Amino acid sequence: MQALVLTEYGHLELDERPMPQPAAGEVLIRVAACGICGSDVHGYDGSSGRRIPPIVMGHEAAGTVVSTGPGVSQFHPGERVTFDSTVCCGICAYCERGEINLCDRREVVGVSCGEYRRDGAFAEYIAVPERIVYPIPENLSFAEAAMLEPASVALHAVAVSKLRGGETALVVGSGMIGLLTMQAAFAGGCSKVFVADIDASRLELAQSMGATKVIPYSGSELVQQCLQLTGGAGVDITFEAVGRNETVNTAIDATRKGGTVTLIGNVTPEVKLPLQKVVSRELRLQGTAASSGEYPQAIDLISSGRIQVKPLITKVAGLAEGQSWFDRLHAREPNLMKIVLVPSGGAAG
Repeated sequence: MQALVLTEYGHLELDERPMPQPAAGEVLIRVAACGICGSDVHGYDGSSGRRIPPIVMGHEAAGTVVSTGPGVSQFHPGERVTFDSTVCCGICAYCERGEINLCDRREVVGVSCGEYRRDGAFAEYIAVPERIVYPIPENLSFAEAAMLEPASVALHAVAVSKLRGGETALVVGSGMIGLLTMQAAFAGGCSKVFVADIDASRLELAQSMGATKVIPYSGSELVQQCLQLTGGAGVDITFEAVGRNETVNTAIDATRKGGTVTLIGNVTPEVKLPLQKVVSRELRLQGTAASSGEYPQAIDLISSGRIQVKPLITKVAGLAEGQSWFDRLHAREPNLMKIVLVPSGGAAG
């Protein structure tokens, strides 16, 4: 089979690799579409340390079941499916509590690090455990289904935030996850969702996708705007989707006393925390990692149109074009959101 292999940092090659064979409990999937995640781009240049070459990256994917290994009962050849990016063990204490994203033996599709190596879906075929596979409806294209993974991340961020309904929210950062989180927040019961960024084109997209208000400011100007929009109180909850020192601190300042700041972004490993503000204003800082069982909800919301993903797909391209698109994403070319790669080079319908 053909696979796009990261042979060294900054270099991808379309190579022939043996077709994987499904082991007991596994499903062999012919990949129809796989999105390029920001973490893949960070793996591409070696900055994350979690894509050690040689590795086939890619974990945002969908396709068709080709065959199944012994013991598989839920799926059959020809079914349209997607799969979770997290491969959990299913037996540890965290898995038993349903916290599969915190699994003690968690592996991620398309990741190679010091602990494990698991090839991903920038290839014609992939074999994954049955327990992480989900059927997708006919009205959902494969390219849209490749967006289920980031959508589930956004939905998990909302789930751990424990909304009661009617909240006014702020999303800091209108990239892929930020725009999906905006929609997930509405689906979770928020009555108003403001979106802040300094990229005008992204804010235009946020506005077109239903943001209550877009705020083209950062830092103290963003905080002042939020205070004006909330009668001086601040927002009930802020979803921080960048992960830098200045944006985390802005998120804290924009949130009302007793409110919640949910931290999604993690561009930098450490930030300086304004401890007295957090303590004296009794703020709740909530971390969120990957997803934990939100795939069925994501499938329902996207297939019903309550979460829009088509406007976020910039380009569907052939696998052979992978090097070019990775270079463009790495160079931070403006107006690029989600690039979906198709192993066949055709449409991801």
